[in-house]
Amino acid sequence: MDRLTLLKNIPLFDDLADDELQALLSRFQEQRASTGNNVFAAGDAGDTLFLIQEGAVEIHTGEGKAKTTFATLFPGQIFGELSLFDGSPRSATATATKDCLLLLLEREEFTQYLKTRPEAGIKIMSELAQRIRATNELFANQVSRDVLEEAEENLSIGQRIADAVAAFGGSWTFIIVFVAAMSAWMIGNTLMGEKDAVDWFPFILLNLALSTTAALQAPVIMMSQNRQSTKDKLLAQNDYLVNLKAELGIQQMLKAQAEVLQRLALVERHLGHKPHRGHEGS
Repeated sequence: MDRLTLLKNIPLFDDLADDELQALLSRFQEQRASTGNNVFAAGDAGDTLFLIQEGAVEIHTGEGKAKTTFATLFPGQIFGELSLFDGSPRSATATATKDCLLLLLEREEFTQYLKTRPEAGIKIMSELAQRIRATNELFANQVSRDVLEEAEENLSIGQRIADAVAAFGGSWTFIIVFVAAMSAWMIGNTLMGEKDAVDWFPFILLNLALSTTAALQAPVIMMSQNRQSTKDKLLAQNDYLVNLKAELGIQQMLKAQAEVLQRLALVERHLGHKPHRGHEGS
């Protein structure tokens, strides 16, 4: 796919005419990134948009067990586009997962482009407004995952039986039924007498049944406890992701709010500026 078509398929620029795209494309530069190398890291100065022509890039925060991957991007996709508008430090790290050929557009070049082609700037701002609306709608409608319900749907028959046995074995119903059964067995055999009793004192058959029940019940209860431990881990991971999503959402909203306020201030300053009469007379 040629670079002009590549640029045309990006939602941020798809409303631009061919001549506007060609003028914008002339301001892009090439950069290569080897597998495993960072294109940029969280906290780096942000002033460049990247378009992937070849390879793949992973957007993430943290390293090792604390690593959270937000997206894996492929040819025809862009990243770092917010830096073209606010110039804020990077909020995540971009790492090449394959050898990459990247096209980059620096903020200064983009600013010069907008100055020479204001109509294109209006089209890009319109696309940004639509994306912000879509993001707001996503935050308004998105619901948190019920990880426990998802885990329950994937349980095997053996795991369901283990949970049911553990739930019954740890209830007052089990204690009452167990005590009643033992009492009935001992009383019944005692009343039958030593000759007719099925299990005369010291109730060897009853002891065998009790030890067998305990031996089988213990691993079943441990299986259920392991399931509960897994559920606790899922809940903890879900809480972390929810908190991370909320934090990132707040950061993005604050950045958008600051950008809007800054632009409003510039517009008001421009509209409110009038030449003094003294300068007109001179």
